[in-house]
Amino acid sequence: MGWWQVNADTLARCRFVVSPLAETFACLKLLHAGQGAHPGERAWLDAHLPAYRGRLAADPVTARLVGAGLGREWIADFLTPTPRGEEGFAAEVARVRAADPAAARAHLRLSLAGPLPSELDRDDLPERAAGLLEWVWHETVRPYWERRRRVLEADVVARTAQVSRGGWASALDGLRPGGTRWLGENRFQVNLHEYPPREISGAELLFVPVTAQRSGWVSWEERERYTVVYPCAGVLAGDGRRAVPAGLGALLGAARAGVLLLLGSPLSTSQLTAVTGQGLGSVGRHLKVLREAGLVERRRAGRSVLYVRTAAGDVLVEAGRGGGGDPAGLASGHDDY
Repeated sequence: MGWWQVNADTLARCRFVVSPLAETFACLKLLHAGQGAHPGERAWLDAHLPAYRGRLAADPVTARLVGAGLGREWIADFLTPTPRGEEGFAAEVARVRAADPAAARAHLRLSLAGPLPSELDRDDLPERAAGLLEWVWHETVRPYWERRRRVLEADVVARTAQVSRGGWASALDGLRPGGTRWLGENRFQVNLHEYPPREISGAELLFVPVTAQRSGWVSWEERERYTVVYPCAGVLAGDGRRAVPAGLGALLGAARAGVLLLLGSPLSTSQLTAVTGQGLGSVGRHLKVLREAGLVERRRAGRSVLYVRTAAGDVLVEAGRGGGGDPAGLASGHDDY
């Protein structure tokens, strides 16, 4: 397994950030795989996969570049520059475009674990990669970015609360079950591959969520900055739509019933706002009514306040499901992972 040596000071300084380029690259991986992990991803693929495949069919060199760059176990480094936080997409993709062509070819040889195909022995690979990422951003990510950004920020809030509640060991274990975990003795497992350990104490360590549920990778910039990209919490990654049973909606109102449905797992007001698309004030009013009715309760987790259904709320939801339609479930909960 691959692991990093991380001292306490480095952990104390690390932070969670949102990266538009990481979200775009995760979507590129999802488009290339062509298989969604939940209904929201599958609907998104239905909408955008034909155009993506058409674009690559018209540009065989870029198509070969994508296949080579994603590799089997290692992503070509120049495709995933390490996020720095507080950067917009244009600044991030500019670093892909500015990659040294010779270095890009070397990265591809590593991701391929073999020789470079003759059609990729050229100097315009960074430009081609940046152009494709720009297309993915503008056509498939930017139209949904406001909601996705809220979802990613809600995940950051939840992870930060988890650190406050259980320490970094609990937060790192939960980033990607089966992929990341705290091994003790300042060792952080980042993947399951047999790579040599890396000493990163003293470097900047960033954690970056993406909405694609099967994406994750690590990257680093010299020995100054390291990043772990991980799938955000499953309940936040769906398309935000749940069919509210007719009886429950008639009793509580569709919007309030939708909030109650989501609270089978603890969520904060910011997470509920991200998932439902409702305003913060509306969510707050729904929670107040549901609490006063004894259907949800409030719990404190570090500095965060989380809401969850009570036993009475569970009974009401189950009764509503029996009398109406079943809710459409949300998703449950540098080298490639």
